[in-house]
Amino acid sequence: MLALGLSVSAALPGTAGAVTLMDLLRGGPGKVERERQDRGLPGVTERSTSAQRDVDPEPLPRVSGPRYYTYKADATRTVDTSKFPAGLAGVKFSATPEIAKALEGYYSAGSQPLWVENGDLSARASAVLAFFETVGESGLNPADYSISAPSQDVTASITAEPQASVQTVALNEGQTISPAMMQFELALSAKVLAYVQDTARGRIDPNKLSGYHDFKRKTVNLAPVLKLAGLSPDVAAYLRSREPSNPEYQALKSELAKLRNEDKDATHKVVVPANLVLKPGENNPEMATVVKAIEHRSSASLKSGHASTLTGYQQTPEYTPELVDLVKAFQSENGLKADGVIGRATVRAMTGDSNEAKIAKLEVAMEQVRWLPANLGDRFVFINQPAFMAYYHNEGVEDFGMKVVVGSKSNQTYFFQDEIQTVEFNPYWGVPQSIIINEMLPKLRNDPSYLDRLGYEVSVNGRAVSSSSVNWYGSTNAVSVRQPPSSDNALGDLKILFPNAHAIYMHDTPSKSFFNRDMRALSHGCIRLVDPRRMAAAVLGTTLDNVNKQIAAGQNRAVQVPTKIPVYVAYFTAWPDKDGKVQYFDDVYDRDSYVMKAFDATTKARASSI
Repeated sequence: MLALGLSVSAALPGTAGAVTLMDLLRGGPGKVERERQDRGLPGVTERSTSAQRDVDPEPLPRVSGPRYYTYKADATRTVDTSKFPAGLAGVKFSATPEIAKALEGYYSAGSQPLWVENGDLSARASAVLAFFETVGESGLNPADYSISAPSQDVTASITAEPQASVQTVALNEGQTISPAMMQFELALSAKVLAYVQDTARGRIDPNKLSGYHDFKRKTVNLAPVLKLAGLSPDVAAYLRSREPSNPEYQALKSELAKLRNEDKDATHKVVVPANLVLKPGENNPEMATVVKAIEHRSSASLKSGHASTLTGYQQTPEYTPELVDLVKAFQSENGLKADGVIGRATVRAMTGDSNEAKIAKLEVAMEQVRWLPANLGDRFVFINQPAFMAYYHNEGVEDFGMKVVVGSKSNQTYFFQDEIQTVEFNPYWGVPQSIIINEMLPKLRNDPSYLDRLGYEVSVNGRAVSSSSVNWYGSTNAVSVRQPPSSDNALGDLKILFPNAHAIYMHDTPSKSFFNRDMRALSHGCIRLVDPRRMAAAVLGTTLDNVNKQIAAGQNRAVQVPTKIPVYVAYFTAWPDKDGKVQYFDDVYDRDSYVMKAFDATTKARASSI
């Protein structure tokens, strides 16, 4: 179980007490009132005992999670062109604050035009315009950087501001520039700056998508960009060099190119009926298509391990034991239950989304890669929520992966990055206020001893009390509830902490059956691990035996990791596996749609202003 990030106690041993709600201690109205005044217990509401017994005087409170937003593109400001060289001074132009500052820094220093030469477009400008037409290969939208050439009335396409005059202006000896060219010069510089900024941190601000997105947006140093673009003998190569070079991004980019080529060649498409259900021992004419789909979609290692089955298959409809083993291997490779039963989830893994849908997922994934560090590190944990998997990387390669359970759609896990700091053995579970209020409170109003019977510890302002002595009709702000270490503790034998504002962490669980499901968005928001002891040993840099001994000791104990380890609690519906093959996953929280809406809002905003 886990906590949505709302008033949750993720404290370490010794301070694991959470915050609880307590009110009246038993003893008659007068005594209760005197004790309340003497002790100063918070959250006490004055109502008669009979009223408390007979009616629920107010609707049950609820704690709501974060929400999704309507995306608004970055605001712009007017560029101060007053100190620009002759011909550019006084041009009216607007841009986002970072781009405006970079334009002002470059042109106010007396720099001459980059893109205009002898009153016409320079070869450098033509190279940039041609390059911008290819940015779709990087998952970007060419429309975000499109700009009309001056001969196509560039002035109208860039700004609605009327030009004061149409006469040409001398820039230096022998060179003049028209108002349209002045506008084009600044606009193309702004587009170049926007592209460089986009490749480093993404086109959109993830924090404007929802309260579930939590990133410190990258600051991109734009000051030297225009100078470097002017000095580069191949400006297109310079711009191309600015996109991410990490292997994850490159795998996504290669997959994007492959899918676009496949769209031109229908022979690669394999169609398996979405409603196909086939069990071992049955016969079905679709068996041949199933085998073809597996051969097309599976890894090289799987095909090598089952080469005799694939080469010896005679297009027969019988679902034989050899084919069952092939299907089981394919299911296992795709994170599905390896039972040999071909159903909707297995068919989906065989055929995947349409190329159009997969391309959309790739474009979102490539954007999200830009939100993360350019280098994820040599040693890190990567949790991909749509895949319901966590991966431990060491020395630059994936060491192992394991199934996880993440938050349900109503208790979504956040998308953020942090650092693993501590492993706590035999942990207490500090119950979040969201769970106390949304789930426990209705039971407690009917049965105040509910938590006492389950063995939970209740305190008010840090003072231990019995569950039955609390007035569960008052405020719970000062009430804390925690579950002591035990065999049925919600956190199991251990938890792995990376302190964050959302109270998200990795932990064990007594509910092992959840890992047998294909769809594992089932928790309150934290990440449950199928093999938490292996993950704990990895992040602590110790042995599994040592972890087992710590747990067997039965003591609530926190151990610091020797070196803080980056952890990415990520959300990618397209992501490469350890072999570099891109896998696709269901958008369990429907987050990709918000990213795509933000793309549209950004493109529309840039059409009227950079």
